[in-house]
Amino acid sequence: MKRIGILSDTHGFVHPELPRIFEQCDEIWHAGDFGNFAVAEALQAIKPLRGVFGNIDGQDIRLSYPKYLRFICEGVDVLMTHIGGYPGHYSPDVRQMLMVSPPKLFVCGHSHILKVMYDKRFSMLNINPGAAGKNGFHKAITMIRFTIDGENIKDLEVVEFPR
Repeated sequence: MKRIGILSDTHGFVHPELPRIFEQCDEIWHAGDFGNFAVAEALQAIKPLRGVFGNIDGQDIRLSYPKYLRFICEGVDVLMTHIGGYPGHYSPDVRQMLMVSPPKLFVCGHSHILKVMYDKRFSMLNINPGAAGKNGFHKAITMIRFTIDGENIKDLEVVEFPR
């Protein structure tokens, strides 16, 4: 069993409550737009970090984190990227990957809009944690915590702060 914390679109900002928010997590996943490498280092200091680069990230992030990350966590097949979309509105490259081999969990960022949706077509959960930074049109800073227990994804919580 693993407890996971997901965030994206930090844009160079590390919320002062992050260590407390993710202290019970086993891993942190960042779905792109770190903003700078200091964010990645701050997150790595809290818990092990998995991440992908986003459209605003520079070469330092792009050399350390891939565009797409596919891995197994417990018994769950996970695909993560920054610009991915949501059910019925996936980016063309993501749609092609899903047609060939859909994961059980798809994580993306970019929109700054928190969404958790089940895609019946691909039998997968789609999570976008919204934006954990100060830059953008979002009105709240959002993150997600959940548990992966074998093949089950459960106990999902939204963490929200005013911007």
